Amino acid sequence: MDKKIEFETLYNILREISTSLHSGAHIEDVLDTIVKKSAEMLNARGALVRILNSETRQLELGAAYGLSDQYVSKGPIPSEEIITDLCRQNRIITIHDILNDPRVQYPKEAWTEGIRMMIDAPITYKDDVLGILRIYFDEPREFSDEELHYIILIAERGASVIQKAQLIEMQESRYDQLALQTEKLSALGRMAAGIAHEINNPLAGILLFSSNLLKKAPQEGTFREGLEIIMQETLRCKAIIQELLEFSRPSEPKAFLTNVNKVIVKALHLLENEFRLQRIRLEMDLSKQLPDVLIDENQIEQILVNLLLNAIQAIEDQGTVAVRSYVSSDRKCVAIDISDTGCGIPPENMSKIFEPFFSSKAKGTGLGLAVTYGIVQKHGGHVYAFSQPKQGSRFIVELPIASGLHQEEMKG
Repeated sequence: MDKKIEFETLYNILREISTSLHSGAHIEDVLDTIVKKSAEMLNARGALVRILNSETRQLELGAAYGLSDQYVSKGPIPSEEIITDLCRQNRIITIHDILNDPRVQYPKEAWTEGIRMMIDAPITYKDDVLGILRIYFDEPREFSDEELHYIILIAERGASVIQKAQLIEMQESRYDQLALQTEKLSALGRMAAGIAHEINNPLAGILLFSSNLLKKAPQEGTFREGLEIIMQETLRCKAIIQELLEFSRPSEPKAFLTNVNKVIVKALHLLENEFRLQRIRLEMDLSKQLPDVLIDENQIEQILVNLLLNAIQAIEDQGTVAVRSYVSSDRKCVAIDISDTGCGIPPENMSKIFEPFFSSKAKGTGLGLAVTYGIVQKHGGHVYAFSQPKQGSRFIVELPIASGLHQEEMKG
């Protein structure tokens, strides 16, 4: 290389890469800055960044500079020949034999492009390989150790910036999904309230008249059986309507300082017969070091009963339901952990389980988990779901600990 890289030049490049992120730029803008400045610093023909797709294990184009569209549009390439042990050790790979080196995926196209030499710098964050920075030259060159070190610095800074940019974009995407979900829940809530009111009165009339007829019906016979079915199904419809009303207009929690364990025990007591009839073993591990939390006991009991019933119904034959309580690792929440050894939830359904009216049960309303989600949110908490088919399910409800309350208890 004819010209040494000056420290000031390197500093300005690193600073510009960092600034491109802090200015609110998206990851594409950050990558554009990296490839452009890398090529300019080395007086190279061009440069590109390929990002490793963790699922496909292919290196996908992130940004390119100084190369023709025809060359860079070849699509993703397998990573095995490129991300080698040398890459993982943060060492530069120099490729002189463009036509025969296995790391060059499109040798003839590269030669036609006028490329006679390449260098690969690994883009790593901690121990993870995020991709590569590949710089192209139109003639072979030699690099000093200092110059190679500068290239590694650029790649390292790029890795840090890429990782942060990906995190920001992931958070933005999650926020957009939550906003969309909130809007959808709001619209469904308004619709549900209207439907519930329209149907409730006719159902009350059906129930009243059928119960009066039942009093006059013979003790045995198809007439009585038919009336009993009418009443049973009408009551089921009223229960669904009640769930719709609870979903559409969840009441504000009437919160008092309460020990969560007391609510858990109460919910389990209500379902004691269900556990016994289904021959399901119950395991309890309730922490004795829990601080009290501000909750509406009735609402939290409601969601616990719902989660426990789901766990019971998921177990087709004998199985186990485990209930734990503990303080979260960040000491900010009390957690209720309910797991089962049931049938589990298919991966394609995991993103839908908290949506209203989604249910995999034959007679399910699809409102139980939606109501659960709403109640936990009203308490300022979070609910998480983990499941694999035939490996059971696990739901964790986290309820915030009011600041300044029972700090001594939390230290244990």
